[in-house]
Amino acid sequence: MSQQRAPGSQPQFDFEHDPALEAFIEARAERIAREQAFVWRFRLVTIETLMMGALVLAAGLALGQPAFLVLRASVMVAAGCFASGILLLSLSGVADRGVTHIRRWRDGK
Repeated sequence: MSQQRAPGSQPQFDFEHDPALEAFIEARAERIAREQAFVWRFRLVTIETLMMGALVLAAGLALGQPAFLVLRASVMVAAGCFASGILLLSLSGVADRGVTHIRRWRDGK
């Protein structure tokens, strides 16, 4: 099988298969992916909270309810939505760590 040349002036490297290096890269990529996943989940919860609060506010004002009553209900709905979202994030993180711990224990690591 002929070796393919790198396009342009890009240098061509010939790396040996190093399991330790691959394990390091995979562990680092997994850590970064987990951190980014948490940030994206938190953003999703925040956006969902703002949307729910805005929907309650818009619906209350559209129905002609008193502004203070609608604002209070909107804040309460947003707070409940945010609290339940954070609780869900926390519980999913705990469950993920528990499954990882059980898997490592089962595999003997």
